[in-house]
Amino acid sequence: MAAINYANSEVVVKVVYYGPALCGKTTNLQFIHENLPGTARGKMLSLATETDRTIFFDFLPIGLGRVRNMTVRMQLYTVPGQVYYNATRKLVLKGVDGIVFVADSQTEMLDANIESFRNLEENLRNDGRELADLPHVLQFNKRDLSRISGEEELKDKLNKYGVPTCCAVATTGSGVHDTLKLAVKLVLGDLARRYHLDVRAVV
Repeated sequence: MAAINYANSEVVVKVVYYGPALCGKTTNLQFIHENLPGTARGKMLSLATETDRTIFFDFLPIGLGRVRNMTVRMQLYTVPGQVYYNATRKLVLKGVDGIVFVADSQTEMLDANIESFRNLEENLRNDGRELADLPHVLQFNKRDLSRISGEEELKDKLNKYGVPTCCAVATTGSGVHDTLKLAVKLVLGDLARRYHLDVRAVV
């Protein structure tokens, strides 16, 4: 849930990038961080495990405006993809306002995508929340590779709730900002509905 930081006069909104191991979550955040104006972004931090890591940073979406005379700050997080770090996934999901589910388009990763999506639903449900009620988008990453699932197949397997989707090649940045814009638009729209606010986002 969006948190209000009265000390800094900010509304803090949390978006988590979720998906199987090596699907491109970290690459997405690295590209976003590198291409934001230095004055608008915080330092990227990394919590490393033995084989995976969680990274996060915050930023001020350009031209976002103010909510109740407060600045809106976005926090972007990734979760570790390895199954045995599920406790960390649950912790990172606490208080989440929106999800970007990053699917690996490679054909051999289809089952891993489905398993990770189900794991996301389960972890949210254990926290008393439903993915159907949470703003989220799907990113189909690695579209530049040769052996990939078709968009329609990925939508059929993963897009249970009819949310926006975006194709991407995170290593080049293709589709990365488009995905973020979709997520921010949904999250801020949800914020506006819940608090009866007029919020506009330009990332």
